[in-house]
Amino acid sequence: MPDTNAHGDAVAQAQPGPGAASGTPPQPAVSVEARTDERRFRAYTFAVLSLGLAAAFAVGSWLPFHWDDRLLWVGPVLAVAFLLAEQLGINVDVRSGISWTISFTEIPLVIGFFIAPFEVVLAAHLIAGIGTLLARKVAGRVLYNAGAFLLEITGAFAVAGLVKYAVGAGAGDRIPWVAALAGTLTAPLVSTLLALAAVRVLRRRMRVSTAVRLTGRILVVGFVNASVGLSGYLVIASTPKAWPLVLAVFLGLTALYWAYSDLLREQRDMEALSDVSLMVARSGQQAAARPASRADELVGGVDVREWATIAERIKDQLAAGRVVLRLRLEPKDTMRVVVAGDDLPAADPGADDPLLRLPGAHVRHFRITEANPDVRAALLDRGAQEALVVPLRSANRLLGVVEAHDRLSRWRGFGKYDVQLLGTMASHLATALDNRRLLATLRHDAYHDPQTGHLNRPGFQQVAKEPLRDFANAVVLRIDLDVFSTVSDALGYAWADRMVVAAGRRIRDALGPDVPLARLEGASFAALLVGCPPEDAHRAAERLREELSAPYPVDRLSVEANAMIGYATTSAEEPGDVVDIEGLLQRADVAVRAAKGGEEVRGYVPSMGQIFLRRFQMVTQFRQSLEDGQVSVHYQPKITLPNRQVQGVEALVRWVHPEFGRLGPDEFVPAIEAAGLIGVLTSFVLGEALKRCRKWLDEGLRISVAVNLSVRNLADEDFPNKVARELERVGIPPELLTFELTESGVMSDPQKALPILRELHSLGITLAVDDFGTGYSSLAYLRQLPVDQVKIDKSFVLGMGTDLGDLAVVRSIVELGHSLGLTVVAEGVEEDVARDQLEAMGCDVAQGYLISRPLPEDRLEAWLQARTARSPGRHSETVLTLLT
Repeated sequence: MPDTNAHGDAVAQAQPGPGAASGTPPQPAVSVEARTDERRFRAYTFAVLSLGLAAAFAVGSWLPFHWDDRLLWVGPVLAVAFLLAEQLGINVDVRSGISWTISFTEIPLVIGFFIAPFEVVLAAHLIAGIGTLLARKVAGRVLYNAGAFLLEITGAFAVAGLVKYAVGAGAGDRIPWVAALAGTLTAPLVSTLLALAAVRVLRRRMRVSTAVRLTGRILVVGFVNASVGLSGYLVIASTPKAWPLVLAVFLGLTALYWAYSDLLREQRDMEALSDVSLMVARSGQQAAARPASRADELVGGVDVREWATIAERIKDQLAAGRVVLRLRLEPKDTMRVVVAGDDLPAADPGADDPLLRLPGAHVRHFRITEANPDVRAALLDRGAQEALVVPLRSANRLLGVVEAHDRLSRWRGFGKYDVQLLGTMASHLATALDNRRLLATLRHDAYHDPQTGHLNRPGFQQVAKEPLRDFANAVVLRIDLDVFSTVSDALGYAWADRMVVAAGRRIRDALGPDVPLARLEGASFAALLVGCPPEDAHRAAERLREELSAPYPVDRLSVEANAMIGYATTSAEEPGDVVDIEGLLQRADVAVRAAKGGEEVRGYVPSMGQIFLRRFQMVTQFRQSLEDGQVSVHYQPKITLPNRQVQGVEALVRWVHPEFGRLGPDEFVPAIEAAGLIGVLTSFVLGEALKRCRKWLDEGLRISVAVNLSVRNLADEDFPNKVARELERVGIPPELLTFELTESGVMSDPQKALPILRELHSLGITLAVDDFGTGYSSLAYLRQLPVDQVKIDKSFVLGMGTDLGDLAVVRSIVELGHSLGLTVVAEGVEEDVARDQLEAMGCDVAQGYLISRPLPEDRLEAWLQARTARSPGRHSETVLTLLT
């Protein structure tokens, strides 16, 4: 980094953003704005150089020049003194783009007032200053600095001459010390003013407080140095043997400066570490908020432009000509290169580059004059004379390499502090990169399905938000494969997962790589089509269904599959809706449920939403409806054949909804069951039926009650104990309770259902198979069930009078039931002919509208009184016989 010397090399530093003044002027960049700045600075350089030459000519004409032979050695000695003062400068502060260096050029300058004329001091200063610039390879700034050097020395001698005459000294008198001190302080002041003017010319921003603080520091250091030089010269001039004392003071001042610079160096190193850590942390937070569509702009979860800012900060802190970050976050990735400072030669280093194969994680310091041939060749390829190189490593992999090339602000190159700082920064960077990589992995896993590699539901919702904002027409497809559960049951979940992976690959091939695709759960997928008109949505869904319905070759098997697709478009919104991805997904889910009812591809229409909203309201309001008495139990009588005695009743649930009116069981029971509330419903019906049975027992009537069971009831291992406790609490004999269950419900999971049924049967409860003939309907299955009754499905009973096949089925079921010792119940009896036919076949019990519709409790009591005759039965109980 260019320096601002205390005696007056202060100029603006090239920075792309807000900068402050220091060192030599900025080198222009390649942008249009930079080229404009270059032209402005060239004009400024010409003005400074012209003004410097004019001022030197004017001051040289004003001040007398007397030749003396001793000038032959005084001039070279002054030049060497200026050169040493430049090279022994101490870097005191680099902060926020500002650099200034304590140099000792005030000492030879103040002495020059006493031992040499203006022209000699000017020539010595020009030779030392320009020689230093050329040695530091900043030849492009020579003209500006030459003009600055001219103005510094001419200004110093002009002020010194004015002060000399002001204090009354004559032209031939020795210059007073106060004039020499004033002139010496003029040089750094002129240099600083030129630098601040350069900042304005280059349109860089600098706060007034920063400029004042910088000027104050330069003047204070200049005053101290000038005072030491002046005092030393005056002491030695009067007492030549006192030079050891003067030397001791100079060395003490140097030590003080070094100690101060070390403290400030530690402070700004800590600031630099903090800045870099904050940059990585802040950029990581910003990267986490970026959509996945911009992932290609990231390196390790951080924007490439932000890495450039980090590299620039490291370059500024090390005062390096160039900093190169080579980053590789994945083992198979190529290294991405970020450069701050001078351009890097176009040739990329090969895999065998020695600077990229360094072991360990500590900093290496290479100089081209001391390196082995391989390292020397690598440095030459980079156009560097000196380099600090440190690998960035995680626990088990190389994440990258940091290289710093050619320190600019210190003539002796990188030092131990630079090595320590870069090592600490590299350690922070490696840790931050590894953490960022782990966070990126966690973020990827959080938004992707591990089985297929596609997005999951949260990832799909995240990715789809931006396209929905940018495109007017969008379609969400919801794809369900109906073979997943079948394959998992037949072959196991491993084979089902393979089929899902194959299906996901087929969807990706059909839709293309850029379409957001997610696996939601099981064999359900979702995709987002942007820019798809509503009229094309159905055709796209049909084509995709055809692709998915082709047989799946999974290993050596060929699995037949069928796909159902529901879709929702942004044009199908309802009035007042704000369409978002969650709403579209929900509507597509409604559409795919509708597709399962027959059509295999369905688009969402607002009426579908009303159906599912109705179901949602029923589920959420069910418990409150139980408490409010809106749900009740109706009873349908059953009579024995042929004596027509009332054998029992079947308890059937009814719901009078305040908004929807009367709801049949076929409408709300499936929704209640799917929501997991069937246990609550069964407990309610069972409790009401047993209380009704208890009342009949108290009246001397022995009427059994039948309650329907769900397959979910049979999955509850504690269900038999609950029933036993309820029978004991109400005081009902177990044989008066019948549980009716469907054959298909039992056989859907017989390993869980059969033990529960056996336990219920052991309690003495009657078990009946409902809707017999429509389920598995095989003798083998029937023999496994511990049942006492079979109920002939009403579809066969209703068709007996017109269909001989139905008549034969009913007769076969009656004969089969009796052969197994079971009671046969016929439901759906609505005509006398059907009752007479069943009686002739030997059917045991009849149930249907011919006997009675399902009745509420009060109407059932009236029906029993009006349509039955009471007669004594066994065990002192009354028997009800239907009146004909």
